[in-house]
Amino acid sequence: MIKNYWNKGAKQKRITVFVVLLLLILLFFFRDDYQPVLLFFRKYIFVILLSLLVLIFGLRKFRKTASTGSRLGILGLLIVFFGVLYFFGWNQGLYDYMKTYNVFNNLNKVEIDDLPLTQNERIQPLRNIFSMANESVGETKDVSLPHLVRIGTENKWTMAIQPSEKYVMQRISDNTEEVFSVSSTTPFPRFSNENRIEVTFSIGESLKFSRNTYNAVVQRFNPWMLFNYEPSDTFYMKNDEGNWVEVVSLIKWKGFFFPYPTFGGVMIIESGEHDFNDYIERITIGKGTFVSPKDIKNYKFLQKQNTLAEEVSQLQAESLKFLGGFSDPLPWNMETAVKIPLMPKDQNQQPYVTDFDFAGSNSDAYSGLYHWFGLEPVGDERTSLSYSVFIPADGTDKLYYYDHASKKQGYAGVSAMPLKVKESRKEYDWKASTPVEFRPYVKEIAGRKRLFFLGTISSISDTNAQQFDGSATPDLVLIDSEYRDVIWVDVKHPSGWDETVYNQLNEAWRASEGIGYYYKEVPKDEDILEQQMDSIMSIPRVEDNSEKIEALQRQLDSLKALSNN
Repeated sequence: MIKNYWNKGAKQKRITVFVVLLLLILLFFFRDDYQPVLLFFRKYIFVILLSLLVLIFGLRKFRKTASTGSRLGILGLLIVFFGVLYFFGWNQGLYDYMKTYNVFNNLNKVEIDDLPLTQNERIQPLRNIFSMANESVGETKDVSLPHLVRIGTENKWTMAIQPSEKYVMQRISDNTEEVFSVSSTTPFPRFSNENRIEVTFSIGESLKFSRNTYNAVVQRFNPWMLFNYEPSDTFYMKNDEGNWVEVVSLIKWKGFFFPYPTFGGVMIIESGEHDFNDYIERITIGKGTFVSPKDIKNYKFLQKQNTLAEEVSQLQAESLKFLGGFSDPLPWNMETAVKIPLMPKDQNQQPYVTDFDFAGSNSDAYSGLYHWFGLEPVGDERTSLSYSVFIPADGTDKLYYYDHASKKQGYAGVSAMPLKVKESRKEYDWKASTPVEFRPYVKEIAGRKRLFFLGTISSISDTNAQQFDGSATPDLVLIDSEYRDVIWVDVKHPSGWDETVYNQLNEAWRASEGIGYYYKEVPKDEDILEQQMDSIMSIPRVEDNSEKIEALQRQLDSLKALSNN
């Protein structure tokens, strides 16, 4: 048809050339708009090709068949094939099952023999930080989702103060001009003065068109990356020169049969206002510096950092359900199958970004930020802790896991914690408040490492489930995962938490484990009496010669009396 139109004359040739050029220009400038379609074909390429082959051969057979009954049979077979494909592939989750199995087979798994200690414990949960940040900005401003990142030697919550999505004109014309940088280890986060950094980003998450972070990053992709990469979480941090930058985590899709997501590196977007030259660059080839996973070693500020997309780490942690074999997670097996527990009222689900200290461990893991998962058995009524999973937050190709189940430790998992907290304080109004975000707390107390869960009591709005109480001094609890006891700790004095735990549990530990005395503890009166009784009982018995001594003493007195006479 196009050839016939081309041969009609010069005018038709000019129109054809113009239309082709226009289509090429549209494909070039609007690739950020149709890139999700390319990704869809990439993610499901095997299923799409299989379906096309079956459909083409089926329709060809249908056209060559003269009999009405045979044609109806072919149509019936096609309907059955696509029905079975939908039922098992999507409805029953077989496609995701195979994708997760591919993740497991290509995962660099390392089992560790000892839990690492936690350090730089963050006090506030993510949703509290998000609520308090929103309380500190005006009507036309929004706050991006907070992320825990390393700034120098400190761990901080960082988020952008950006034009609100409710006001379109500001999203078109304004820049992101401020960033919150709040310490994660303080119970009193301040969203003003020195924690409100003035820095301009002309590319932001809420901005429109080519200034939108997603659009700018996708425009930067080369043709191969358009089919295999997608932008994910956006982080704000300082680079090696001390300047604020926007770091976008990238997801790379690998494999042909059931493709799966992996860490694809990052795109670094510099701060500063853009001039006309930057505008031309942005609408043509996008903005950002691509750093592949193998090149991250050349950027110190990206090492031991939090740049891994949570979508990737969640799938990696979930893939450990195949440790018992390919068929173990199937409904009739499930001997070692595990899941990531879903916390109903906790708006921030696992992973929980936590700072771990691996010093002295038998692994090559670094000390720094990790995505932590507490995996539990698949059944809803089973809440024991099966695995602790540590995924390096900087995208390092490793997954470290500690097997609690095989060691028969019997620890309680994260999903068991809320009821234990509520049981410990029945006077609370638990309809308005709820314990959230139980992150790990591992410390050396009373002679050995002990695993606790650190939870925060937050109030949730009656009208908006996404709005958490932004109290600067929340109530905190530590739950011993082994003894199941709940310890309410003073949020203002983190340095005394370990001693508070010891004061509450030392007698239980002493009775069960035979521990000694720590923290310069003075034994109680009954302890002293028990020690004295033990000392008396330990004195060896000797022969009683008191009667012989008395008889000799009387003889001596008689001899003295005779000599005096």
